[in-house]
Formats: sequence, structure tokens, C-alpha cells
Amino acid sequence: MCGRFVLTAKMRDLIKQFVLRHAPEFKARYNIAPGQPVAAIREDRNLGGRECAVLTWGLVPFWAKDPGIAFQLINARSETAAGKPAFRGPMRHKRCLLPADGFYEWKDLGSGRKEPWYVRRADGERLALAGLWDHWGSPDGSEIESCSILTTAANSWMQPLHHRMPVVIAPDNFDRWLDTSLERASDVADLLKPPPEDFLVRHRVSEQVNNARNDGPELIEQAAPPPPTLQQGTLF
Repeated sequence: MCGRFVLTAKMRDLIKQFVLRHAPEFKARYNIAPGQPVAAIREDRNLGGRECAVLTWGLVPFWAKDPGIAFQLINARSETAAGKPAFRGPMRHKRCLLPADGFYEWKDLGSGRKEPWYVRRADGERLALAGLWDHWGSPDGSEIESCSILTTAANSWMQPLHHRMPVVIAPDNFDRWLDTSLERASDVADLLKPPPEDFLVRHRVSEQVNNARNDGPELIEQAAPPPPTLQQGTLF
């Protein structure tokens, strides 16, 4: 799954990477969590081309009675999204890209213990995570535009950390992923797969990232390895 990520890009960086006319200026953020605003690249239906929108992470389907459902929909399984009520429509005509420097994953150590790791592109470039978005309006007139990150089965490189990973869209496929005229799930199904084994790198980070209130560049710094566990019989 994907439950936290990082984005430090300047406006000019997003404009260049995604060929935009304009993008909002974003503050560097090192611990983006569900319920928070995120940058999302989507098709500009008014002017054509692409736009950078600010969406809330955690999808609220247009038909939802309670926007609190968003925290159950921060991720969407790519294998089944086209058949799920919350994601069926967005898979057809509301696909987006979420730029990210990298994302965090927690390795299960057993006995309730988890160890945070930071994952990024091996070449240092930004990721473009596959997302879905929707627009929700309440009877009182308030509106929410929100999104979810698509996940796929982890490749063998990722499996030591987790059995799922976010779908990453390559630049050559940005146009096809964002093209809302491609309404069948089969039109983009080949894009919903894990990246090559050598595409990503990872390192262990501090447990400070566990608290979503913490936010700073120190969160992505490599942490010292944990001390070795003393095994019975090693003293003699």
C-alpha cells in the first residue's frame, strides 16, 4: 500500500516534468498523510492539456453520504478498481498522476513492531504515482475534490517490505493514462504493473516519520542500522 509520501518540487519543476501552463507553489513536505492536500496532475477539461490541481488524499465518491469514507479509500487495488463502486467511474474518466519524490513503507518485524523505510527512484527523478480522483458535493453546497493512489502486487524487490506497492506511470505513458477518451479498463490495464526491479532504491529511516505531525528533511535521512539482537549462546 502507500500511506505516506514526500514532495519537495518547486512550481517550475512540476511545470517542466508534466508540461503544464501553470502550477501552484507548494511548500516542501516530507510526510504527506491521508486527509491532507496533495498535488495532482489531470486533464484540463476547459483549456485542454494538463492542469495541476490540489486534491485531498482519500477519495470521497460522488455518491457518498458521509465524506468520512475517505480514510478507507486512500488506496485502490488496480486489479479490482474498475469493478468497485467507489472507483468504477474514476477509472473510466478521472485518472490523475500524483508527483512524489518518494514514499514510505513499514517493514513488519513481527510482534507488532514495524520499521519505516524510504523508497525513491534510483536515478533521483520524481515518481508519478497513478491516481484516481472524484468530485463530491454536499446538500449544503460544500465541495471536495479528492483522490486515491492505485496499488499493484509488489515486485520481488519490494516484497521484503510489503506485498503491495504504488503503481508508477512512466513519462512515455502520461498522455495515455490521463486521456479520458480511453474509458475501458483494458485501455490502460498494461500500465498497472510494478516497475522494473532496478527502478527503485530504499533505505531505513527514523521512526519520527510514524507521527504525521513531524515534517522535515531529517525524515528521509538514512537511519543507523539497529543494534544486533543478542542471541542466547553467543556469549560463550
